Amino acid sequence: MSQKKVKTIAIYGKGGIGKSTTTSNITAALSVLGLKVMQIGCDPKSDSTTTLRGGGYIPTILDTLREKKNVKSNEVVFEGFNGIYCVEAGGPAPGVGCAGRGIITSVELLKQLRVFDELDLDVVVYDVLGDVVCGGFAVPIREGIAEHVFTVSSSDFMAIYAANNLMKGIKKYSNNGGALFGGVIANSINTEYSREIIDDFVAQTKTQIVEYVPRSVTVTQAELQGKTTIEAFIDSEQAKVYKGLAEKIYNHTDSKVPEPLDEKQLHEWALSWADTLLAMQTGEVRSAAAAI
Repeated sequence: MSQKKVKTIAIYGKGGIGKSTTTSNITAALSVLGLKVMQIGCDPKSDSTTTLRGGGYIPTILDTLREKKNVKSNEVVFEGFNGIYCVEAGGPAPGVGCAGRGIITSVELLKQLRVFDELDLDVVVYDVLGDVVCGGFAVPIREGIAEHVFTVSSSDFMAIYAANNLMKGIKKYSNNGGALFGGVIANSINTEYSREIIDDFVAQTKTQIVEYVPRSVTVTQAELQGKTTIEAFIDSEQAKVYKGLAEKIYNHTDSKVPEPLDEKQLHEWALSWADTLLAMQTGEVRSAAAAI
């Protein structure tokens, strides 16, 4: 009997950009589609899966390994909404060690325990901090653990800067069996100029937008309940966006090597948009498109 192919994806993004919110809603939506899903939180804050578990935190792999040598799968893998398997890699003791080490250790332990095989998973989603793509944080890319990498980004410069750095990492490891880039999940896009900025960045880097996700109070209401939007407001417009995004990611096959901008190009690109937005504010142009 041939082993079932498991879809593995990694979602990166700058801290505070809505990466974990987006990831958890994607995971929840995939489960609603009838798929067996595991989400692995790869942020030292260990809060990736909280809305999948009613606002509750779970023991991390690194914390558990510090307490005991022989760890069982049920001590680090927990069930959440709709049967989703939740794992938190965790981080080192404060002020000690590499924050990315949790990812390396977690993947090794889960493989050793044969968790991926025994749970008969359809999808594994890695939720990875994307401010710095180095060391352990680059493992899903460098080792090809994830087939497809996506990034969550708004039109804010620091979010785009982090996305561009991620693309540099993907391009660096692409010739050695590393993961390829699936596209940008454009988050908090509620204005035309925000959409035009992120569209232009994607065009410059020869990548693609996977979905535009608007900012919505529905998300805040759901998270205050300790839930994803998919669980709390399944029939809302925002849930429909997440469900559509989840289907696109699950059916996605065409990942590529991006063409990130170098430091000078990114700086010049940002300055050109600063001039464009100033022209819009002063009434010299009516839209960003008209100024380009």
